[in-house]
This record gives sequence, structure tokens and C-alpha cells, in this order.
Amino acid sequence: MADRDTLQLPREVRARLAELELELSEGDITQKGYEKKRSKLLRPYLPHPPGSDRCPVTPSSSRYQRRRSSGSRDERYCSDVYSEAVQAALQRQKEKKMAVPMPSKRRSLLTQTSVDAYTPPDSSSGSDCEGSARVEAWMSHALHSSSSTTSSSSSHSTGSANAARLADSSTHTYNIGPISHLSLRRRGLGGLGGSVENGNMARRSYDYPSDRPWSSLDSEDSHSAPPDVTPLHTPHIQWPQVAHPTKAPPKYGNAELMETGDGVPVSSRVSAKIQQLVDTLKRPKRRPLREFFLDDFEEMLEVQQPDPSLPRPEGPESMPIQGQELCVGSHCPTSLEAALQRWGSIAPKAPCLTTSHSDGKHIYTLTYGKLWSRSLKVAYNILHKLGTKQESMIQPGDRVALVFPNNDPASFMVAFYGCLLAELVPVPIEVPLSKKDAGSQQIGFLLGSCGVAVALTSDACHKGLPKSTNGEVLQFKGWPKLLWVVTDSRHLSKPPRDWYPLIKDANSDTAYIEYKTCKDGSVLGVTVTRIAMLTHSQVLTHTCGYTEAETIVNVLDFKRDVGLWHGILTSVLNMLHVISVPYAIMKVNPLSWMQKVSQYKAKVVCVKSRDLHWALMSHRDQKDINLSSLRMLLVADGANPWSISSCDAFLNVFQNMGLRSEVICPCASSPEALTVAIRRRHEEDCDPGRGVVSMTALSHGVVRLDTGEKLSALTIQDVGSAIPGALVCVVKLEGAPRLCQTDEIGEICVCSAATGSAYYGLTGMTKNTFEVCPVLSYGSVLSEYAFVRSGLLGFVGPGELLFITGKTDGLIQTCGRRHNADDIVATALAVEPMKFVYRGRIVVFSVPVLHDDRVVVVAEQRPDATEDESFQWMSRVLQAIDGIHQVGVYCLALVPCNTLPKTPLGGIHLSETTQLFLEGALHPCNVLMCPHTCVTNLPKPRQKQPEVGPASVMVGNLVAGKRIAQACGRDLSQTEDCDQFLFLSEILQWRAQTTPDHILYTLLNSRGALASSLTCLQLHKRAEKIAALLFDRGQLRDGDHVALVYPPGIDLIAAFYGCLYAGCIPITVRPPHPQNISTTLPTVKMIVEVSRSVCIITTQAICKLLKTKEASAAVDVRSWPLILDTDELPKRRSPLLYKPCDPDSLAYLDFSVSTTGMLAGIKMSHAVTSSLCRSVKLQCELYPSREVAICLDPYCGLGFVLWCLCSVYAGQQSVLIPPPELEVNPAVWLQSVSQLKLRDTFCSYSVMELCTRALASQTHTLKARGLDLSRVRTCVVIAEERPRISLTQSFSRLWKDVGLQPRAVSTAFGCRVNMAICLQGTSGPDPTTVYVDMRALRHDRVSLVERGSPHSLPLMESGKILPGVRIIIANPATKGPVGDSHLGEIWVHSSHNASGYFSVYGEEALQSDHFSARLSFGDTQTVWARTGYLGFLRRTELTDARGERHDALYVVGALDEAMELRGMRYHPIDIETSVIRAHKTIAECAVFTWTNLLVVVVELDGSEQEALDLVPVVTNAVLEEHYLIVGVVVVVDLGVIPINSRGEKQRMHLRDGFLADQLDPIYVAYNM
Repeated sequence: MADRDTLQLPREVRARLAELELELSEGDITQKGYEKKRSKLLRPYLPHPPGSDRCPVTPSSSRYQRRRSSGSRDERYCSDVYSEAVQAALQRQKEKKMAVPMPSKRRSLLTQTSVDAYTPPDSSSGSDCEGSARVEAWMSHALHSSSSTTSSSSSHSTGSANAARLADSSTHTYNIGPISHLSLRRRGLGGLGGSVENGNMARRSYDYPSDRPWSSLDSEDSHSAPPDVTPLHTPHIQWPQVAHPTKAPPKYGNAELMETGDGVPVSSRVSAKIQQLVDTLKRPKRRPLREFFLDDFEEMLEVQQPDPSLPRPEGPESMPIQGQELCVGSHCPTSLEAALQRWGSIAPKAPCLTTSHSDGKHIYTLTYGKLWSRSLKVAYNILHKLGTKQESMIQPGDRVALVFPNNDPASFMVAFYGCLLAELVPVPIEVPLSKKDAGSQQIGFLLGSCGVAVALTSDACHKGLPKSTNGEVLQFKGWPKLLWVVTDSRHLSKPPRDWYPLIKDANSDTAYIEYKTCKDGSVLGVTVTRIAMLTHSQVLTHTCGYTEAETIVNVLDFKRDVGLWHGILTSVLNMLHVISVPYAIMKVNPLSWMQKVSQYKAKVVCVKSRDLHWALMSHRDQKDINLSSLRMLLVADGANPWSISSCDAFLNVFQNMGLRSEVICPCASSPEALTVAIRRRHEEDCDPGRGVVSMTALSHGVVRLDTGEKLSALTIQDVGSAIPGALVCVVKLEGAPRLCQTDEIGEICVCSAATGSAYYGLTGMTKNTFEVCPVLSYGSVLSEYAFVRSGLLGFVGPGELLFITGKTDGLIQTCGRRHNADDIVATALAVEPMKFVYRGRIVVFSVPVLHDDRVVVVAEQRPDATEDESFQWMSRVLQAIDGIHQVGVYCLALVPCNTLPKTPLGGIHLSETTQLFLEGALHPCNVLMCPHTCVTNLPKPRQKQPEVGPASVMVGNLVAGKRIAQACGRDLSQTEDCDQFLFLSEILQWRAQTTPDHILYTLLNSRGALASSLTCLQLHKRAEKIAALLFDRGQLRDGDHVALVYPPGIDLIAAFYGCLYAGCIPITVRPPHPQNISTTLPTVKMIVEVSRSVCIITTQAICKLLKTKEASAAVDVRSWPLILDTDELPKRRSPLLYKPCDPDSLAYLDFSVSTTGMLAGIKMSHAVTSSLCRSVKLQCELYPSREVAICLDPYCGLGFVLWCLCSVYAGQQSVLIPPPELEVNPAVWLQSVSQLKLRDTFCSYSVMELCTRALASQTHTLKARGLDLSRVRTCVVIAEERPRISLTQSFSRLWKDVGLQPRAVSTAFGCRVNMAICLQGTSGPDPTTVYVDMRALRHDRVSLVERGSPHSLPLMESGKILPGVRIIIANPATKGPVGDSHLGEIWVHSSHNASGYFSVYGEEALQSDHFSARLSFGDTQTVWARTGYLGFLRRTELTDARGERHDALYVVGALDEAMELRGMRYHPIDIETSVIRAHKTIAECAVFTWTNLLVVVVELDGSEQEALDLVPVVTNAVLEEHYLIVGVVVVVDLGVIPINSRGEKQRMHLRDGFLADQLDPIYVAYNM
């Protein structure tokens, strides 16, 4: 400490520190940001102790550290031998835990302690938080006093460097050496500057220069010194209480001390007001209101807090284990080629390989002489017979593919050694049987990356390959172009007698490449050098005790792994006789390998635990089996913990047939590290290592013995010690390759000459796997030689025995725990597997869902298992896995037998199965989803903040510069002749007199031909006759309600004006559908009754329909009011037409059923109707010379206004195209627009969607027929919902080739309270589109993002605001205005607002709330109508026709349809869009809630066997994009989801049908 420099802080640094404190006090930065910035400022001025290991921790972790350090030792470890190691392990665990930041509240440093009345912290009293605050206050006081130049006494009780160290103590804690827990002294020491020696306090004094900035603190009159932070070992310290006097800070000269708001002293020459202004300018912006918050992902998702009771490794650091010394005889061949040459020369008739045909009868034996001669022939032909005489196609070092079936090991062995003799690199692969083989494409990628151009195969295999019509082998997907060479002797030339290959000693050249399939399905090539191949064979010879001419039986795949190493390589080195048992024979006769052992008196047999299990199932009828000759039963997958049951059961059954317990030898191996360990025969004097460990502890990466009889216990066995000549260690799975502790699960790493060397062509992955340098706890490297990761998980047990618990490829990490897929498979198979599923046809994998892996179990179901039995088994499996492994299964699926993709040896191809599951192509027959139990990291339910008062809103939106979100259209002006009339009936009469022959309406049929038309005079006369009909036959009076039940056409228009002429109130009603009268007629009946209609006028056909038997079955036909048909009207006209006297009197009633299922009738007065028509006329520039095409439903809303009213008011000619005609001819609308050369058209979303879907394949045909849409100026979609931007964009792209401009397509917006709020019109800026954060919308906020951002949602402007319309965005809860670009309810003030609801029951409160709302503050006098839709206004950079900046309105969704789930507001269209995007067979989707469960109904456009594929796909999509768990998934047929005429989904009708079980679903999945 004596060489520590004094701390000098420049003035600008002190000023910046004061600004940071002010920002923290104002809440503009977080505590974490404040500490980070302050530490960055102070870092250049802090002394760094030599050798210190700087590790920042949070204050909360320091408190946790203090609590832990004072506790007692764990009672489970009572041995004194482990005391120091356990303490060190606990200490490291504390450090690891402290790295996780704990939640912290914002707090101001200035409010903790007064500068003028300062008391140093006292660690003996008060809480930890108080001590922390006092230290920070001390630091603040020290900074504020640092500019003093007053000299102080030269004798100081403590050094100023301690204060310098303390300046960073609130942010950083330094762990010096191994004693890291001393960081607590920075918090608790307070004003004591002493050291601790033998538990006693001792003062230390140091002399420092007097001109340091801390001198005022170090003087005798000042406060006590800061704590000493020297690295001393102080486990327990009882801090005495020390009283310290307080004293005001000294004055600066003769001037009074002036401070800014943060306490930084300023010069007295600066005016206080000027300084206040400076502080105001430097003051950051105020924090946002509490109702708005940041969408930090870490804050949204639930973070699992670490449980201190979970098992953690507590043992000492593990040390590497050294294998025995490798003993190699002097007569050992220097390479495998030399060995083959030796045995082929001195023992040519010695048997090398014996194999059987798949029928088990024909036996073929390959001798060493034949192997040598044929290998020479293969080598000669490859080098000299491929290519031209001048240039050979193959050069030494090139890679060659070996494609041989599993039942022909002899041909493979000949080709393999032929490549070695030719100095080529063989790449053994599986035989591709078809273009769609599982994993075949990835194999092709490996061949392409290796530069393989030649493939060696046998004649029989070549004949079985798929070929084209010209006889050539097909080009497989992803494969390079290959030259196929048959290696059978009759196809090869005999080499010259003087030709012999050069037999070299083993070197570092690549010998062969063994392929490895990764967890994700990718295929890697592991290169093995010639020296590694030879050394590995020598290791196996030493380990297994092979001697010349021994006989071994090989049941394994001879092209890779253990089967290749023992059956092909080591056998030639030792002149062994290998009996190969193909997989095809094993399927027919599982005991064939045991029969071979008995027949040939084999000494060694290489099997898998699967073969042992098969033998157990078929041994009953066999009595002539004798296994006494075996000295080693090598279990290749003995590293699997669950193989121990097969080994034990096999030993128990066959022990009476000569099998000895010491014969069973488990083996641990991997493609990268080759053989890691084998339990050797000479270790039989030692009992094999076994242990019962807790699977719960294993999931946390810890080894704990389980002495109790628990279901969660796992018995594991050792796989022997390290192989000779190898160094084996265990490293941590994550982070740097540090050595594990003795009771910690890690990855086995091997340092040996007998391992793989690289992944071919992958330098980065090679470095991470084959060049690992394990690190000790104190940072040094374990060895100068690199280690190889084996991919095996385990630990080193007693006696330096290796225990394997799983593989990294089979590891499933979920909810912070690691589970082995094989363990879960074994648990599932333990639940009565043989009755319902096939034992070997089950697979467990994980899929990423919501930022965590989820467990998926897929099995093939037996055909005789019923659906109920399968579901019972699935339920028991879920309970078993949850009880034993404490992990929830996300999905359990059963598929029909023989449908999962297979590997060449019959297993399930894991990556292909995973891909099929993710793509929704698995086609299960039973599926069970359990997302509620396994998805535990959902976002925290939203807790809404208290209501924001008017004052804070005004301050937040006005003072801070935010504009109140309000906008208006242009003023209404009366310039036309028709504007002088207040009633539509008067306008029609005026037009009939002034322009009697002007055509107002033209009706087209499905062929686009003219069906009928109406001039002004014709409409007037027909309306008069209908009025006469109502007077004469109906005896109706003024004000009576009349229901108009007409199909879309001209009759509806004439009937409407006939009612106006008669003084009646018309109500337009959609007629019942003749083919669906049972469901549509009740709606007609309900509207007629609710509207209190005294008469129904309709056509003669509908009049008959209302009285049919089908109608009587649906409703009571006797209760119909008077029904009049208008097909035959009286010839005389009405003597006197009704003339309304009050503009506010009722003109008509507008009835419609909303998407929430509510029937609402809106009162429209004459004044409102005229104002509405005037506003639409001005917006769309409608004049008598204009023609517009209308393809809308004419029964309610703006569709009715455009169909019936606007032509009479404005005089334009309306070309009417009834939407039902498009069902016959979908092109009639566009063809009519093109033929009539119309510039403006109106349609609905249902019409646009029908044209998009039905005509997508006919665009070229229609273009050839002359379809031209280049004249279209506006194509407006009339709707009462958020614009469907995907549909409008698809429509624009589809018809772009025929001239439709994308800017012409726009939308309109209206609702019940105001039918026309926005409409694009003919002039004005183009519609704008913004992208908002969908997560923010759930919290009722608007956050604009860039296009393509995650969770971005495009919103299109809903058209321009109509003239005479004023809009404001208000908070639906507080009824206060909100700011620009803030989400709220759209309120509208206009002269064409509806007059109110028409209801039998008179809901005055609802009427007042919707039509007579007032703001809670601001403009409280204006009466507004509440639309019930959420949206926001945004001022754009565009200008409107008035030259002002354009205000765009964006509609988000209806409040009535929004779903409140987990405290957040979800709009159905957002979820439905995600679901429709999830799978290609989903044609339509609708969502609703039922008992707080989210129900998703999807229409299937495919075969029924694909229905169950949609369940996991839909669940995944909703979870990933919306953080919601789907409770029920309902798969239905096409057309089940009800859609109204406007194209809106009737979700509440669908919900009622679901609850009444009327949907006839294909499948209903209840996610548990």
C-alpha cells in the first residue's frame, strides 16, 4: 500500500459525477447504468493492486456473501479431509451466484444522508441497505469536498488511498487471490481504517502528501476515514460501535458556499440565477409516465430465480486420470497395410472374415490371401484405370466414397484396404435406396465438401441403386456427380506382376473419414490419421488382449464406430477371424450371434444392448447355446446408463449356459475420441463400479448417491479406466474448459495419439472439439498437449473408474436443468410399452419454444391399440416422466407403425423426425400437448398502474412537447343545388323534375350484362306506387316501421324511397338463404321483432319462402306481421307524398349483427343522413357525370349508404354488382370495371378475398381477354375493422400486371355510431403504413419500429378523415385525451353521427355513454361519440389539399373483440394471422376465449390425416409470437367459421356453436 498514489480527480470529472447523481435522482438512468458510468469515469484514477482478480458483483450479492460466510458448514460433509475443499467449493459457488444481478429499486443518493449532517456508517447497527446507503453518502460527501485546498495536519489516522479505493466500492468488488469474501468489509467497515491481526483490531497509519483532495476528510477535525480495503483474511469480525461527531463543511475563503442542485460547489462570482438556469438546461428530461414502460425482453419474460436449496457441486477439483502404459511388441507391423501384406504372404489361407447371406444359409469366407490380392487389384484399377492414360482421375490423397450394404462386409473390407494401399482416403457411407432417404441429403453435402468424385460399390449394390431410363444411377438430392465403380473381381483388371504399392510406415496423413450425424441432422466428417488408426488398433489389442488367429463375432455396423475399429482394423493387425452377423439376419433370428459364438468357439463378441434384449425375447426354445468360450462380451453402448438392465438380465438368463459375469465389458466411445474406456477382463478381481445416483441431482449436473428406494434413482455402472496411453479429464459443459469438481457432471476429454484429428473442412469446429486446453481452477493450462472432446457426459468415480451418464447430443436443457433423452425413453418404455407402442420405435428430442427447449416424445403405435388405451398410456407416461424426472413433456405424439424415418440399421432418424414435427408433417394418430406444465417462463401477468390523473397527463403530453391526438377533416360547404334540400325524398323529386332521364342505377348480372336500370323519373314513379301500396293495402301511418326483405338489387332501392314517400321508417333486412333457411331465418325474425316492424315488403319469391314448411320449422310463421310483395304494384300513384317537417326526425333504422354477436339498431335522422351523403360526396368528388362500381352488401352501414343513398343525393351513376353474383362468376366485378372504364369502385373484404383466391391462376387468361385496370383511380374497401394489409397487398400484386396501381387500393373506416369516419377519396396523400411493436400493443401502447423488426406489425392508414368529422383519441378508462402516437379509443364528433341506439328495452346508460360522451378534462363541452375501436393518430410529413400536415388515423381493433389474457389486451386478428401463417393446410382461423382458455379454431384444407399435425404447430406459433398458451385447438372442415357479408368473422357465433357441440370438428385437442 505504500506505493499507492494519491487520488486526483479533475474538476470536469467531479462535475460529470454530479450530473450522473442528478440523473439518477430524477430517474432518467437506472442504478445499474449509473454505477457503470461512474466506474468508467473513476477507472483511470484508481490504483490497481497487483495480482487482483477484479470481478464486479452487486450490492445484494455482497449481502448474500456476508450471510453465507457467517453460516455453518454443510452437515452432509463431516470429514475433515474435505473441509478445506468443501469451503473452497462453497466459496466458488457464492461467486458464481453473485454474478447474477438481483432486482434493485431506483433510489436517489442525495436523499439518503445530508451532506451537512454526516455520520459515518456503523456496521454494528442498521441493516445492510443502510450500510450501503451510508457508504454511498460518504462517497458523495467526499466528492463534494474534493476541491478544498486547505492544508491539514501531517499526521493522519488513515491513508487517503483508502478513500480512493472506496470510490469504486459501490460498483465493484475485487476478489484478491483466493480470499474473495473479504469484499464485505467495503460495506461494513464504515469509519474504521484498521487491519485485523489474530482477530484484534490494530491501527495503521500512513503518511501521504498534504495536498491531496481528501485532506479535509483526513484532518483531525474532519470525519473519520473511509474503511481500509486491504486484502486480509477475516472470517468473523465483531465491529465495535464508534461514535463520530458531526461538523459542518468548511467555507471556501470569505465567500458563502454555493452549490448546484447536485451539491457541486460553484464560484461565488456566478450569479445564483444564472447557475440555476445552467442547472435547468443540464437537467435531463423527466421520466415517462408510469403507464408507459420499456419493452425490455428481460423484464417481460419470467426469470427463474436460483434456488439455494438445489444441489450444487461441492467436491474438490477433479484431476486427470492416466491410462496404463501402452505396450507394443517389437514385431508389431508399422502400419495396417504392412500387417495385411504380412498375413497375406505368410498365412494366405487363414480365414479373415466369415459372413452369411441374409437367408442365413449361404456362408462366405474371405481369407487373408484373398483380401491381399483383391485389395491390390482394387488399388491398381483405381489408380490406373480411371481417367486417361495421360492423366489419372484419382490422385493419392483424394477422397473416395465406399457405398456397400450392411450384409456385404467382405466387399467393403476389400475396397477399404484397396484405398489404403492406393493412398486414398475412404469415406464409408450408407447405401441410398431412394431420393427421399432420411439424412441422404446431408450425406451428399459431406461428399461434396470432401471433394468426392468416385464411389466404390459392389455389383449387387449397384444393381439395386435407383437408375434413370438410360441406366445411369440417379443424381441424389444434394449429392455431387459421382463416378460409380464396381469393385467385384470380375469387373477389375489384374495388376501387372511387377506392380506393388509402396507400403509406408504410419504417418500423419489422413487414413479415412468417418461420418457423424449431429443432433441437428448435419453430417460431419471425422478425419483419422494413419498413425492414429494404427495406435488405436494397438490400444484395442492391448486392452482386449487380442492374439493371433482368435475368433470374434461382430454384430455391429462394420462401416463405422466400434464395428469398424474391431471388425475391420484391429482384426487385420492381429490376424483375427471375424464372424460378421448382418442386421438382416438379426431381425429374422435374434439368437444368430449366440449360435455363431457356440459354433466357432469365439473369444470376443461385439454387440449392443439392443442385441442382448432381443436375445432375451427369443431364448426360450434354444438349448444348444454354449457361451463358455467367451472371455469378452463387448457392449458398444455400455456408456448408456440404461444398458445395465439389459446386461444384468442377459447375465441372469444365460449364466447357466456358460456366461461369466466378468465377461461383460461395457465400452465408451465416440467418433471424435474413438475408444475412451473399456472395462477390461484383467480387472475381474475388482468388483465393477456401480452406484445408485439421484436423477434430480444429475439434472443439475451433480452426482449425489441415492440411498433410499426412490423412483428417481438411477443405477449406473463404470466403463473401466482410461485406455492405455491416454490422459482423461472431465471439463465443464459451458464456458471455458475448466476442470470439473469431483461430484460434478462434465464432458469427457481425451488426450491420446489414438483419437480423431479434425472435422474435415471445418476449421472453427475442429478447434473447439479437437484442440481443447483444459484449465485448472487457478488459471493455468492442464497440459501442453491438446485434448479431444468425446461428447460423453460423466465423471471419474472411485478407483479412477469412468462413469458415463449420457451424451451431449442427447442432452435436453429445459428450465435450467439438463435431462438425458435416453433416460426419458427408458421411463416411457417402463409404462407397459409392449401393449401400445414398439419398444425400439420411440424417440425423445427437444424443440425450441419461447426461448427454452421443450421435451417431445414420439412413438410408433401398435395397430391393435385402441384410441382410449393409447390415451391412457400417454397420460401415465406424462405422469411418470413428471414424477421421476421432474420435467413436463411438451408434446407426446403417437404415429402409425412404420411411418417414422429410419436409419440404415433400423433405428429412428432423430433429426428427420424433429424436422417433420416442426414442419407439421409427422401425421400422428394421437397427440397430447401439455404446455401448461412445462412452459414456465411466460411473461409476468400485467399489473396495470393506477389511473393517471388529468394533471399528470397534461404535463406529460403538453409541457413535454407532446401534441394532443386530435384531427379533423375539411369543412362542409353547400355549393350544389341539392345541398339546399334537407331530405332525400325532396332531392329525388327534384331530380325527377330536372333530370328525369338521367340514369342513377345500373344492375349487372353474373355475366356482366345489364339486368335492369333506373332513371330518376323511373325511381320516383316506382317509389310513389310502393307508397300507395303501403297506404292502401298496408293501412300504414306516419312513423310505422317497415322491414325491407329484398335481395341486393334495384327493388330494395325503390322500396326504401317508397317508405320515405309514405312517411314510414324503413329497416333493410337480409333475406334468408334458401339452402340454409334454418339458420338464417331466425335472424330475420329477430330483426323484425326488435325493430317493431308492422309490415314486411318483399318480392313474391321471398314472400312464399317465409311461409314454407322449412320456415315453419325454424320460426313461428303465424307471428309474422303483414307481408306485402311488390312484384305487382298498383297502377295509381299516391295522392299525397309525405313531407317530413323536422330534420331530426327518424329517416331509417340501420340494424346489423356485430362480430361479437350483438344485434344493434342505429337511428338515422334525416339531417344525419343528408350530412353523411354530403360528406361522402365531397370526399369522393361525386357528381352526375361520374360513374362508380359498387360491389357491396346493401343492408347496413356505409355499404347501404353507397348502394341506396349517395346516387340520389349526388347524382352519379352507380353500377351495382350484387356480391352473390361473384359466387357464380368471380371475375364479373373486375371485368365490368374494365369494360365500362370506371375510375372508382367500392368493395368489401369478402369480395376482394374471393377475387384474390379464385382468380389467382386466371390473371394471364383475363389479361388476354382484355382486362385493363389502369384507369382505376380508387378502389376502396368498406369495412368496420383494422385494414387487412396483407389482403390488400396481395390483391394489388395480383392485378399489377393488368394495370392496377397499388396506391389506388385503400380502405375506409366506419362503425355503429358513425358509418363513415375515414374514406380515402380521390385527392390527398397516398395511404401510409407504419410498423408498431406488437408487444407494446398488448400493453395499450404504440411503439414505432422499423420494417422487418422482431414482433413488428404493419398498420395501414384507414383512409382520410371525411369532411365535417373531428376525431380525438381518448383513454377509454379515464376519458382523458392522449398524446400523438399514443393508443386510445377513437372518439368522433360530426354532424352525421348516428342519433342513438334503437332498442326495445331502452338502455339509456349505454346510449349516453356511446353517443353523448365528454372528456374528463380539456375540452369538456364538446359531445363525442365513442366508436369502441382502439387506434392512434400520427402526424405525417405529407401535406393535404389545404397545405397542412396530414394526420393519419390507424385503427388497431375493437374493444369488444379484444381478449384480456394475463392482464394484457390481445386482438384476435393478430393471433389469427400467426396461426394462418403456421401451416400451409390452414385455410382460415378464428380465436375466442372460453373460461379463461384461448380456443383456436382452424379450417383444414387437406386430408384428415393432417389434422393432428396442426395441434403442435398452432400451439408453437401462438407461444412464440404472443406468449400465450392455447387451451383448445379445434380442427374443422372448410367453411365452418361463420363470416358475414362484410367479410368479418362471427367469432361469438362460432363460440356458441363450439359450446353447443355443433361444429362437427375433425379433431379437438385439449392442451393439458
